[in-house]
Amino acid sequence: MRGDLSDGIVTVKIGEGNERAISLNQKSQFGKLSEDCLELSLMEASYLMESGRLDIYEDDEKCQLDYIIDMIKDQDLYGKYLVYRDLKNRGYIIKTGFKYGSEFRLYERGTGPGKSHSDFLVKVLYEANEVNVLDFASYVRVSHGVNKKLLLAVVDDDFDVTYYNIEWTRP
Repeated sequence: MRGDLSDGIVTVKIGEGNERAISLNQKSQFGKLSEDCLELSLMEASYLMESGRLDIYEDDEKCQLDYIIDMIKDQDLYGKYLVYRDLKNRGYIIKTGFKYGSEFRLYERGTGPGKSHSDFLVKVLYEANEVNVLDFASYVRVSHGVNKKLLLAVVDDDFDVTYYNIEWTRP
């Protein structure tokens, strides 16, 4: 399947014989479906490219995966991409968590937006960075306030990801 990269968005045109784009959205919840195309974020498109389901073109020239990954690194999103890829490989449906101050919202397999509410908010942190305790408390408070579990994804210097399930408790 072909996707065209422009301004950080990969667009897959929907036409005759290209039902795969519709299926990616409806079954696996990739991207945003419009009347004539499927719009994918760079992370979604990279994941699909890495798994052999999408070829990305820029100015009618086929892109290599290294080029797309370098774009993600240039935007300082590589750690988030690693978390996205790992969670996607585990079968989760992933949507943006921007509204909640987190990187992602997670849905269990077989669910998704419009079918149920997300189960987790995912906040990506880096082992080398300090975390302000007030910021940490706000992550927990927001997730608790919207009835979601908070999953901290900590990316270390070797780009390994460790997950911590954080819960609000009252003493």
